[in-house]
Amino acid sequence: MERLGLAMRMGLGDAARPGRPGAHRTRIRILLGVLMTALLIGGAVPYVAGPGRSYLSYLVLADRQDARGSADAARQATAAGGRVVQEYPQIGVVLAYATGGFADRLRGRPGIAAVGASRTTGVPGPPATLDGAGAFRDTRSDALDGGDDSDALTPDPGESADWNLAMIGAAGAAGPSGQSGGPRPAALLRTTADAPSAQALRRVLVAVLDSGVDDTHPDLRAAVDPGASVSCADGRPDPRYGAWRPDRGVTESGHGTHVAGIVGAAQDGKGVTGVAPGVRIAAVRLLGPLGQYYTENIICGMLWSADHGARAINDSYFADPWKYNCASDPDQAALVQAVGRAVGYAQRQGAVVVASAGNDGQDLGAVRRDQRSPNDRLSGPAHNRLLGTDCIRLPGELPGVLTVSALDRFGLPTSYSNYGRGRISIAAPGGEPDGGPLGAVVSDWPGGQYAALAGTSMAAAHVTGAVAVAAAAHPDWRPDRLVGLLADAAGSNCPYGTGACVERQFFGAGVLALPGGG
Repeated sequence: MERLGLAMRMGLGDAARPGRPGAHRTRIRILLGVLMTALLIGGAVPYVAGPGRSYLSYLVLADRQDARGSADAARQATAAGGRVVQEYPQIGVVLAYATGGFADRLRGRPGIAAVGASRTTGVPGPPATLDGAGAFRDTRSDALDGGDDSDALTPDPGESADWNLAMIGAAGAAGPSGQSGGPRPAALLRTTADAPSAQALRRVLVAVLDSGVDDTHPDLRAAVDPGASVSCADGRPDPRYGAWRPDRGVTESGHGTHVAGIVGAAQDGKGVTGVAPGVRIAAVRLLGPLGQYYTENIICGMLWSADHGARAINDSYFADPWKYNCASDPDQAALVQAVGRAVGYAQRQGAVVVASAGNDGQDLGAVRRDQRSPNDRLSGPAHNRLLGTDCIRLPGELPGVLTVSALDRFGLPTSYSNYGRGRISIAAPGGEPDGGPLGAVVSDWPGGQYAALAGTSMAAAHVTGAVAVAAAAHPDWRPDRLVGLLADAAGSNCPYGTGACVERQFFGAGVLALPGGG
């Protein structure tokens, strides 16, 4: 995930500083060896044990991007010694598990476009059968444990800590009100009369691809749609009731609940208000049991969301195990192609794909270093990689993705946000780490709690909510028209006056503003 305030990466995106509610990566890295041992002994990992063999997961891409392509890829993967566990017929890709040499045996075969290992550390075997998949069970009364992020928690704000909503022109936002907010937007583009009706918003589905969403939270009970929610934590859709909720076994997995609250928390005088209160949320859990967002998880979530009619898909994370995937590496190039196919499919189905720009403070259009990959290793240092401009974040730098940078409460680019001319689509409120409820973004946290976090994760969620508002006002519009509407509105919204936010490498089209209903 891409949230700072409390964090470094929550195992989901990026975070601001270790030891705080976003320091997922740091903590998960320490726990990974322990988790692997404990899970194998306890039988909690959904993998079939093999006789001393180490399996990697692979994405096999057929030339054909359809069901015939995936069927052919499955046949050839099996012939090459792989065990196919999931087909993605929408895009001609399969997920297979195999031992060494699998990719080399398949690459170059007729009908195969690419093959790539989606992890660098082996597992005992392919995932086991999903027992009870599709057998929905009502467990809505099962409240979630809020975890150990007490340093990020804040009292119920009573819908008052909303400098972020004021910045984007949301109706009824309290604004700085003398607390610590900066200038109001030059043009508040939405009034109460402009806001779409609750009925119009309810017809819009937004997918939150993340660590899971606590739909027992008072702000989100009415928002999360169980029929559109799923777990893709191992690359396969598991729609069993509650599977989309945060995994209690993974430390600090509340990030998705926080993101979902920014998008669509109810406006009821308590807690927080989302950018699009009343919107339906598809909770799509990507975070796996070892704290990773593998590319097969992303593909599964993207296709599920598209097939269930999502108009916006929020992606506040980066793909594991490589923070940046480079075209020069055959494994990473295959992962880029596979996720690119899934994103393209979602866009063709009518979804605007929104992604966080990342919290590394780097120019995405320049040569830079990656010292955090691969992040699924059990031991040893990360590679010290010199990245060229062909090395991209997934899914944020794929064609057509709305990539979001983060602003502080004064409307200035944050020091942690990634940037780059032609790499940033739009800027939105992200807040400052350690800013607390006055300087970070306050939103929901599992167990009926609230937390103040900061990061490009939070910024992306604001944009996703704005896409939902635009889609409610214009239900027949395709993604390109919705994006164009937001870009036009952003161009005239700057906290320091029209024309002041012109540094495109930081702001893209400008500062997010909720579009009017006309």
